[in-house]
Amino acid sequence: MANVPAVLDGVVITARVNEVAGRGTNPNVPWSPEEIAAAAAACVEAGAAIVHFHGRNPDGSPTASADMLAETVERINDACDAVTMCTLGAGTNATREQRLASLADAAAKPDLAPVDLGSFNLDPYDPKSRSFAIEEGTYLNTVGTVRYLTEGVRAAGVTPAAICWSVGSARLLGALIEQGTWATPVYAELVLSDRLLSVHPATADGLDALRRFLPAVPMAWTVECVLGSALSMVDWVVAAVGGLAFGLGDHPYTELGTPTNAEVVAAIADRVRALGRRPATPPEVREYLHS
Repeated sequence: MANVPAVLDGVVITARVNEVAGRGTNPNVPWSPEEIAAAAAACVEAGAAIVHFHGRNPDGSPTASADMLAETVERINDACDAVTMCTLGAGTNATREQRLASLADAAAKPDLAPVDLGSFNLDPYDPKSRSFAIEEGTYLNTVGTVRYLTEGVRAAGVTPAAICWSVGSARLLGALIEQGTWATPVYAELVLSDRLLSVHPATADGLDALRRFLPAVPMAWTVECVLGSALSMVDWVVAAVGGLAFGLGDHPYTELGTPTNAEVVAAIADRVRALGRRPATPPEVREYLHS
């Protein structure tokens, strides 16, 4: 541990290629394992190191199938060297046992699996209409659930990714590291949003307020802008020595036309280089996380 650098030299770019997004606004959202693998390869070519995906049925509906997860991982591995990250069913009403089952039962495992640190309201707000899209949504993650998922992910031979939605998430991560439940170095995603009111706003101040409470351990962290664009965030995230997690799963990026995930990655990677930095490579990120 003494020789592990606190941060990576390169900027970590994570492509969140589909989530549960439809194709009404942008038809380039990948659904099938073949489409996800092709998008992953193109994203890596454009500068991404990590590819995060959700399993999708042919009609685009979500699936937690272990077979679909394994096939997607295998196809991505055949197509490129991306660091792969699946989902554990964020925001669903599934039990913790059900959320872990697809990963545990998958014949081929991803490199990373996200663990959401804490409970919060699902409260997307539209200031134009002054209305909430959801008023009764909650995402429940007790300490026991977080511990169960973290230990289950590690038992599967996969590295847990720390998803920090609040200052409380960052403090919980520190406690889990102190207890030995969470290993270091850490890959973390810091969630910001202008529409989800239960998380920090997607501003430099919002990031700084959350980042102050991160544990002082070797960590590769990125900023995830839920329900919004990452394009305006690049300068201040890179200045803070962080990375970015974004893609068509979060935002259709109509400001770029009807881009593919790779085209969005390329736009952000170009800006990273213009700021005098470079995107981190998949082998670099993989080696860091296994230091």
